[in-house]
Amino acid sequence: MDIEGPFIGSEAIANGVVRSHQLRAHYRAVFPDVYALKGSQLTLHQRARAGWLWSHRHGIVMGLTAAGLHGAKWLDDSLPVELVAANARPPRGVSTHDLSLQVGERMVLGGLPVTTPLRTAFDIGRRRPTRVAVARMDALLRATGIGVPDISTMAMQHPGARGLRQLESVLALVDAGAQSPRESWLRLTLINAGLPRPQTQVPVQCPDSFTTYYLDMGWEDIMVGVEYDGDHHRTDRWQYAKDNRRREDLERLGWVVIRVLASDTTGDIVHRVRDAFARRASSLR
Repeated sequence: MDIEGPFIGSEAIANGVVRSHQLRAHYRAVFPDVYALKGSQLTLHQRARAGWLWSHRHGIVMGLTAAGLHGAKWLDDSLPVELVAANARPPRGVSTHDLSLQVGERMVLGGLPVTTPLRTAFDIGRRRPTRVAVARMDALLRATGIGVPDISTMAMQHPGARGLRQLESVLALVDAGAQSPRESWLRLTLINAGLPRPQTQVPVQCPDSFTTYYLDMGWEDIMVGVEYDGDHHRTDRWQYAKDNRRREDLERLGWVVIRVLASDTTGDIVHRVRDAFARRASSLR
């Protein structure tokens, strides 16, 4: 019977679970002495477990790997498994960090030792570049419900830690309302251009129905919204029809909504939003 999930090869042989020729024939090495079935596609949890087994069960899952285990989305499957471990020469596919965790900064999740959501956010937020860190923090905060004040409090418990200024910059920009990395990028583009910080997931109630629309971001006081349209909005016929009805309702209610596509340049996006601001200011006068 095949062994499910990653396992330590030498242990399996010593315990008589598998023989050497079976190990070579049916399994592949994920990391040194850690094996999985040939042709199997490992989940994030299985990859994390494989890394933990490689560390002789001493490592603690951290960073982006921990973020994924806590439910954060949009993580690249090719990213290495991150571990709190002293080994300075990890194999390809594993990234080790020799650091100390305080009491209460680790937990058990799915049978694996993992940094808590707060500690995970503290680690991710101290990384560069800022835009990438903000997008990843947006996703983690959205998945876990932790808040900026909680992370700031943890930062005060680690005076002298590397990257605290970077963390402060990131926390000033994070927003759990972002529903994708592209929405995070779009929000930061508008802020960096000097526009007022937009509200995310702006609710718009249709008075003649029970329908409430949510704009990706916008400014309720002047009724200007900005949304990122992914490819599915054009390739999915049902979604396309739904979007048309939504667009008509928003226009009827007086909203100006700028729709951003992947092909749009930063300059074009900012110009269109500024133009919407100017037109709305003129109409209000």
